Amino acid sequence: MRSNNPSIPIPRTVPLLPLHDKVLLPGVVTRLQISRRDSIPLFEKILRSYDSKDLNKCIIGVVPLIGGPGNGGGQLPPVNPAHIHATGCAARLVRLERAVGGFTVMLEGVVRLRLNKIISQTPFFEADVTPLLDRPVDKNDQDLQDQVVALKSTSKEFVSLLQTLKLPAPVLVQLQKFLENVGLIPGQVVDLLMSTIESTNEEKLMILDAADLKERIPKAIELLTRQIHVLKISQKVHDNVEGKLNKKQREFYLRQQIAAIKEELGEKDAGEEDEMTTIENRLTAANLPAEVQKAADREMKRLRKMQPASSEYSVIRNYLDWLGDLPWNKSSEDILDVERARKQLNDDHHGLEKVKRRILEYLAVTKLQQMKGDVKGPILCLVGPPGVGKTSLGRSIATAMGRKFHRISLGGVWDESEIRGHRRTYVGALPGLIIHGLKKCEVNNPVFLLDEIDKVGSRGHHGDPSAAFLEVLDPEQNNTFTDHYLNVPFDLSKVLFIATANSLDTIPGPLLDRMELITIPGYTYAEKLAIATNHLLPKQIRQHGLNDDDVKITQEALLRVATGYTRESGVRQLEREIGSLVRSKAVEYAEAQERRLANDGGTLLQPDYHPLVTAIDVEEILGQDKYVNEVTERTPTPGVVTGMAYNGVGGGILFIEVSQMPGKGNLQLTGSLGDVIKESAQIALSWVKGHGYDLGLTTGHGQNVMEKSDVHIHMPGGGTPKDGPSAGIALVCALVSMFAHQTVPATTAMTGEFTLRGLVMPVGGIKEKVIAAHRAGVRKIIMPLRNRKDVVADVPANVREEIEFFYASTIWEVLREAFEGRVAVRAGIVAANGGLDSRL
Repeated sequence: MRSNNPSIPIPRTVPLLPLHDKVLLPGVVTRLQISRRDSIPLFEKILRSYDSKDLNKCIIGVVPLIGGPGNGGGQLPPVNPAHIHATGCAARLVRLERAVGGFTVMLEGVVRLRLNKIISQTPFFEADVTPLLDRPVDKNDQDLQDQVVALKSTSKEFVSLLQTLKLPAPVLVQLQKFLENVGLIPGQVVDLLMSTIESTNEEKLMILDAADLKERIPKAIELLTRQIHVLKISQKVHDNVEGKLNKKQREFYLRQQIAAIKEELGEKDAGEEDEMTTIENRLTAANLPAEVQKAADREMKRLRKMQPASSEYSVIRNYLDWLGDLPWNKSSEDILDVERARKQLNDDHHGLEKVKRRILEYLAVTKLQQMKGDVKGPILCLVGPPGVGKTSLGRSIATAMGRKFHRISLGGVWDESEIRGHRRTYVGALPGLIIHGLKKCEVNNPVFLLDEIDKVGSRGHHGDPSAAFLEVLDPEQNNTFTDHYLNVPFDLSKVLFIATANSLDTIPGPLLDRMELITIPGYTYAEKLAIATNHLLPKQIRQHGLNDDDVKITQEALLRVATGYTRESGVRQLEREIGSLVRSKAVEYAEAQERRLANDGGTLLQPDYHPLVTAIDVEEILGQDKYVNEVTERTPTPGVVTGMAYNGVGGGILFIEVSQMPGKGNLQLTGSLGDVIKESAQIALSWVKGHGYDLGLTTGHGQNVMEKSDVHIHMPGGGTPKDGPSAGIALVCALVSMFAHQTVPATTAMTGEFTLRGLVMPVGGIKEKVIAAHRAGVRKIIMPLRNRKDVVADVPANVREEIEFFYASTIWEVLREAFEGRVAVRAGIVAANGGLDSRL
């Protein structure tokens, strides 16, 4: 609605309605939601003072707010008078209704106002105002007449463009009616057009402030011209798009006519196939299952009814391409030769007997039941530190079985759709990683290596990717795996899934339950020496362009590299150091060749080149040792004990240091310790304080060994977080060592959980801990009695021969063995029945 009414009398004093982000111009009708606390009283008074038939006699001054808060809910602060603009618009109240939280009003702009002075601020604003009426057009003012002519021309061009864009008819009729009188009422035409074009509040405020027609009309023409340019560009884009669509439709129609004419004339080649026939042939060759064939037929019917220019056409075409490319019933033939597979696995990897045995079991069972065809692939999970050969083992398994191999890297996968695919309703939708891998392998029984499954992202707004594997890795469910993109089941039961992980801590329990865990611990020095000799050295020699006879590294040199330049569970760093040795000899070899060629043009090397690398040469090439024996270099000190640790990258030793100082019996813990290990320290201290007299640390019952002292427990390596209960007995021994001023040999290490009753409980990671302790020079290990079976089953024989193991069930046995009888234990404390505290 637009106003074309004659001038309405404006009172000298009017109530004000401040508005933020909105400018009302004369002749414009606007609808507002009023909810400000300082505006609601105004309309409450109007309802009390005016009858519904007389509302249009009520005049309100609508003024913009400059820089103030928004015109929102009742929680906004009151309007600051400094923010009220000096120019506004007198408005006639057209409609007033109550609404939730305030009022709904409809206002019609009448005339511009200049605010002379704000008279009142409560309960609403009132001001003394002066109306700013448009002056009649002076026919003798040539400048103004020229501006009016320009306004009329520009306005007509604007309305013409609006007609082209099919604007609603009532709006166009009203605009044309006003333009007929543009010479008489140019000010109203400007205000009306400004409410029609796209303009900012700042630009509308500029028009509101322009009370003089000579100032207002040029500004309006400038804004109108800009809007005309925008409309012309929009019209051009629209015409181009419509023209291209029409062109494609014509081309499609003409191609259909040409095809029909060729067919009538018999000129069509016998071997020529159209696109539909090609798709049908591919689907037929894929030998689809019945349910999948039904979905493909349905989509083919839809495709035939569509034009190639349709966006839906390409979506269905891509979907049918995927159905035709997948290996629904195509399998590779397994090599069911157990002896050949054993040789392949042994040639590629040293050790790893558990994994090899499990693969050979699967092959044997498959061979015995191949006629039944109901053997499901196992779901294996290889867990171990980095560099122990988990990924390469998966490739060797595929080679041994004669299957195709595909690796899926799961590190950093945060979106569930990357596993199960995207639904076809999304633009650019594609199947997930599983279906992509099957298409690449072209068979339905490959070996899939799910690398770094412990690095899969957790639940978020993109779903839970680890939960998507619950169906994939379940042998009872994955025969009907449904990708979101395909939306039809695919049988994954023939796929051999092998997952790898460094740690089980981040793998959800339900997913872990679906996999058969096989632990691959770190290598001993003997195993590293064998791997370096049989695998790493020949590989590096080939990669650097040499022959096997060109570089020879002695066993002593390889052992020196493994012990002095690496400290890892795997062999990656060892391979890098061997590569450095080979490159050094490659330089000598190349220089010797250049000297030979320079002397007589021959190709034989000079006698001064020696391919052998000895232990002495290692230090010359690699520099001084990077790692030293941590244990043998330490001098036995009271309060220092060697513990054993295990984490996702293997095992290691952990030094526990305890210090005593004057204080009030407080305990301080440092070294980046977790909650569990802090609790172990509290338990150990409580037990030592409770048995101070029994251990000879106090002279009588009831005395506190920490009565006038504080204890500080520190574990070096503060940059590495430490947690877990396995340091319990080591903490007890460290505290007793400090209070009794006795030492524990540096070559004695220990691990085991400790309880307040004095019992030693079993812990995990025994093989990794023992191997790491052996690397560090430990020669005696104290551990829980219930871990004896782990040592016998998992620890290599050569390591067991070089380390003395002592198994304890109580802390008294641990103390007796750790201090070799040097800590005085009062008579009657250690019972004869295995060392249990007789008072417990």
